Amino acid sequence: MAERLFLIRHGRTAWNAQGRVQGWADVPLDEVGREQARRLAERLRGDPPERILCSPLWRAYETAQILAAAWGVPVEVDERLKERGQGPLEGRTGVEIEALRRAWRQFEENPTAEIEGVEPRAAFAARVWAAMQAAMARPERCLAIVAHGGTFSVFFRQWLGLPLDRPSPFHFDNASLTELVLQDGRWRVQRLNDTCHWMGGLLDP
Repeated sequence: MAERLFLIRHGRTAWNAQGRVQGWADVPLDEVGREQARRLAERLRGDPPERILCSPLWRAYETAQILAAAWGVPVEVDERLKERGQGPLEGRTGVEIEALRRAWRQFEENPTAEIEGVEPRAAFAARVWAAMQAAMARPERCLAIVAHGGTFSVFFRQWLGLPLDRPSPFHFDNASLTELVLQDGRWRVQRLNDTCHWMGGLLDP
């Protein structure tokens, strides 16, 4: 089974920079996002994973392809790793969503509440958990998983037994690196939301 997982959020997109909800919208990386991915690839060049698992959404797939080209490893798409579908909220900014605040508040506070077109939180959590459990059981010693902030957030909440009907305490920046290692039969967090590879003033995160 796997002994080490690199959890990598995709690089920045124009919608990230504008504060827009992305969900299942297929938004490509912007130039900052591509440079973030290249810097992460360089950072791990001496100790790359054996394979990359990634979300099918273009921003994650493009990030994975940049990493794979640098590391010389294969990419495998897993549909279960994609971000939560946000239906009519996709493409909106926080200011625009404020106009829908009553429905949004109910949606955030109740995991069983539904907005038409938005993926139910319980269904999102279940598919992500299944994908991560499958990744942890794979034969490769070291894997990278390229996905989304929401994907990793809902995984961590389930893994730690935190309620899904409360705001997440976790945040994952674009092109951030989170590392899990298996020690004495238990998974431990080695690094969380590490962005050292793209900090330094040359990029606007």
